[in-house]
Amino acid sequence: MTYSEIEKRYEALINKKNTPDEARYNGIYERWTDPVLTRDHIPPFWIYDPNPATNPHMMTRLGINAVFNSGAILIDGKYTLVARVEGYDRKSFFAVAQSESPVDGFRFWDEPVILPDTCPDETNVYDMRLTKHEDGWIYGVFCSESKDRSAGDLSAATAAAGIVRTKDLKNWERLPNLVTKRSPQQRNVLLLPEFVNGKYAFYTRPMDDFIDTGSGGGIGFGLCDDITHAVIDEEKMTSLRKYHTVTETKNGAGAVPIKTDRGWIHIAHGVRNTAAGLRYVVYAFATALDDPSRVIAEPSGFLIAPLGDERIGDVSNVVFTNGAIATPDGKVYIYYASSDTRLHVASTDIDRLTDYVFNTPADPGRSADCVRQRAEFIRKNLEFLNKN
Repeated sequence: MTYSEIEKRYEALINKKNTPDEARYNGIYERWTDPVLTRDHIPPFWIYDPNPATNPHMMTRLGINAVFNSGAILIDGKYTLVARVEGYDRKSFFAVAQSESPVDGFRFWDEPVILPDTCPDETNVYDMRLTKHEDGWIYGVFCSESKDRSAGDLSAATAAAGIVRTKDLKNWERLPNLVTKRSPQQRNVLLLPEFVNGKYAFYTRPMDDFIDTGSGGGIGFGLCDDITHAVIDEEKMTSLRKYHTVTETKNGAGAVPIKTDRGWIHIAHGVRNTAAGLRYVVYAFATALDDPSRVIAEPSGFLIAPLGDERIGDVSNVVFTNGAIATPDGKVYIYYASSDTRLHVASTDIDRLTDYVFNTPADPGRSADCVRQRAEFIRKNLEFLNKN
């Protein structure tokens, strides 16, 4: 295949129109048929040397394995994603893709994001949450991974929350990593868009270990005075891990919370263990406007779970989000990745999302109570249907 043919294939993909997947209707959101970003959306000149003299066989020189977990933000009317791009070498980096449409046509900028290299021990970076803060900056909070040199296991690592800020997604200022005095490691951290009591407010995920949360009880909440040297002393727990639920093994913040008249709506991820390994789903909850650490609504079960081809990939049976866009006219676009391989979109609106979060029954906690809850629901519905 020639470089010209590769370019034509790439342009055909970028210009393909997406359609709602009507077979998966649930009233809460629309899943869209095609992923919005995949490794095939990467510009060919990131991967191939187009010069026949130096690449006579048109080989892949620097391959891309996956494009997935993406922060999301609306900038100058453009839907903007800062995606996690993983090379054949297993290293991840960030890249900006934009489109006039929320569901298709995403095109990467010519070059990936070059973050200031201020952490000599940092080996890998990924999963950036983007917050347009009321202080005027756009913040990116991401996982900064380093080798754990205290352990004999070659795969042992430590996780910290890296922080950058920008005005244009082109020039990035690296700030010191977040310090949480009572948690040795942090992942899945995000910054609330507004000050709380005059302070910067973070949702955290306390961890004893790189993989296992250990004593970490769920999603935490903490305040810091100065984001240029962010230190959190105390973390209050918000959405808790619970036995025999979608958050049993661990959970973590996902997209930056969406502010509504009734509360902050969170679109997070929960993990449970199965005989086939860990299963990741997306779930939702709400916290109070006057106290963003206090949960005021938590619907039962998951909001999005992997279906069909979404279950297949590098890390199977996973959906994960770290980005959503709420538009001024009330639309909401949830960008979620499947199986650490590709990025999808689900669309809804503030009214439906609020209805779902505040009117979906909570999990009673036991099978006996759950079946009674469903039976009462069925009886009420049959009574209504019989009257009509």
